[in-house]
Amino acid sequence: LGLFVRSLIGLDRAAAKRAFDGFIHARKLTAHQLEFVNMMIDHLTERGAMDPRLLYASPFTDLDPSGVAGLFGDGEVVQLIQILQDVQGKAAA
Repeated sequence: LGLFVRSLIGLDRAAAKRAFDGFIHARKLTAHQLEFVNMMIDHLTERGAMDPRLLYASPFTDLDPSGVAGLFGDGEVVQLIQILQDVQGKAAA
């Protein structure tokens, strides 16, 4: 039920940003990387959750043809996907 409601109303922007705070502050992101993360935050704000497969599709591939894998290292990709799964898990709880 929580996921359904969140899909209708989205996620509070401040909460979406907080989900990525640790990731952003732990590294020095390039402009494209920061834009990519902001696009993820926008998606969460609008839809409440995000399927990680979308990180390899447009509009994310507009920044790099390989999507998330083109802008971040393997470990960072895993961390970003974990953030998305955590956000979704909190909605489902």
